Amino acid sequence: MFSYRHAFHAGNHADVLKHTVLIATLDHLLEKEAALTVVDTHAGAGLYRLDGDYAGTSGEAADGVLRLLSDKKEPAAPAPAAKSATKKVAAETEAPLADAIARYLAVIGDFNPKGGARVYPGSPFIVQHLLRDHDKLKLFELHPTDARTLDANIAQLEAGRQIAVLREDGFGSATKFLPPPSRRALVLMDPSYEMKTDYGRVLDFMAEALKRFATGTYAVWYPIIPRPEAHDLPRRLKTMATKAGKSWLHATLTVKSSKITKDAASGETHRPGLPASGMFLINPPYTLKPLLAAALPQLVQRLGQDRNAAFSLDSGG
Repeated sequence: MFSYRHAFHAGNHADVLKHTVLIATLDHLLEKEAALTVVDTHAGAGLYRLDGDYAGTSGEAADGVLRLLSDKKEPAAPAPAAKSATKKVAAETEAPLADAIARYLAVIGDFNPKGGARVYPGSPFIVQHLLRDHDKLKLFELHPTDARTLDANIAQLEAGRQIAVLREDGFGSATKFLPPPSRRALVLMDPSYEMKTDYGRVLDFMAEALKRFATGTYAVWYPIIPRPEAHDLPRRLKTMATKAGKSWLHATLTVKSSKITKDAASGETHRPGLPASGMFLINPPYTLKPLLAAALPQLVQRLGQDRNAAFSLDSGG
């Protein structure tokens, strides 16, 4: 149950998508003066060293945030994606970075004043970095090692009562903060999905959360892998949002083929690792879709590893 450690995957292409969406969503929600409560149901360790043992072993950040930082070319963004369309992009001209990507890299830069990305902030630190003094952050983490590390990392912030770290199951406990007193909340769900039951638990959580607090903003990250539950999750979330009369947005980023190959000479089987991921939001900011329509084609260009690189962007409600 506790074999997954996000430290191995920090700063990869999935983090780039997740945190680009997270920052753009927060920027909009924080425009209003009323207090915002952010609930992170699977917080992880909160802060990661990309030159450390874990991230260094996997090297996934090299094809994620580090590639974005090292790529000096600024490819043009093609026309926004058509509704429900998946785009394969190969632009040749140059244009400025999309606003959402530039904003994401600026936040990463705030944690690395000397340049580069030796330190990678997980969602808890990104959120805390952007929140105002009167906002609240509720962090859930059940993994014993990550929970201890998260406690230690958060303690360095001296944030007082603004941040609560709970060693509890976010699936079962996070709804207790809904609705918050200000009736403004963002809930981020990005479990490891190492157990296939996580997909069903995401749906159960969302059903209960919408019952308690129908006007909250909910963001769900999920891996796109050859597993029926992974492909079923966004469809069922869409159905849930539609039945509740809520708006929704679904964005995906694919960087490579998901096919397992076998080397003819050695006979070794090559597994591609995570090829794609998605973000599904219920009650998203109206500003998010145009930002992603400009950003996703550039992420395909910069992070794509083969001709299967693509994105999709869909919305409704």
